[in-house]
Amino acid sequence: MFSEDDLLPISALQHLLFCERQCALIHVERLWVENRFTIEGKQLHEKAHEAPSESRPGVRIVRGLPLRSLRLGLVGIADVVEFHRSQHGSELDLTTSSNGDIVSPLSQEYTANPPGRPFPVEYKRGKPKSDDSDKVQLCAQALCLEEMFGVSIEQGALFYGRPRRRQEVAIATQLRRTTEEAARRLRELVTSRVTPTAKKQAKCRRCSMLGLCMPGVTGSNRSADNYLKRRIFAENQTDSP
Repeated sequence: MFSEDDLLPISALQHLLFCERQCALIHVERLWVENRFTIEGKQLHEKAHEAPSESRPGVRIVRGLPLRSLRLGLVGIADVVEFHRSQHGSELDLTTSSNGDIVSPLSQEYTANPPGRPFPVEYKRGKPKSDDSDKVQLCAQALCLEEMFGVSIEQGALFYGRPRRRQEVAIATQLRRTTEEAARRLRELVTSRVTPTAKKQAKCRRCSMLGLCMPGVTGSNRSADNYLKRRIFAENQTDSP
């Protein structure tokens, strides 16, 4: 179990799965650069968080809910969590503040009955990715909710800005394992304080950190030793009769 002071952001899991060097630049070296994609993503999250919580028949919709897992050492904020009425049809038992918003288990000791089945919804700009980074981030939210509320979560959803529709995701065994391994690797990377060597790839063009990372200059074949060897070789060729 980790302490409150040792928790790492859930969002770092997506950085890790996209590129470990990018993750280290952001979460070890504390560097950050915005581009159009990061700004659009931030605006989408802010819009999701700003709307008030609401109740609909059979479901309580909560936005901007703080999350944490002391087991995995993760902390973050869920864009949306839907608390669905139990199968027995009882009313949802949610601890609320004076203005009607849900009180997170992070802000006080949670002693009420389980508040219904949580269903996390993560908002993403663009379209579904070919890798599992978005699914891992969603799964991490589900694992946090399971720990916080003492329930089991089988489903969540990703809402993409371009098709503007949900993609439901099963919180299945393999995805859980992948997520827990990513959390372990994130901890290992941040604790090591070592930024991995750059590797130039096609996806680098989409990265806001490209100008700081400079994979074409600082890649594995771009060491100072190799540079000096090339310079010495070039000078020797010039000096040769």
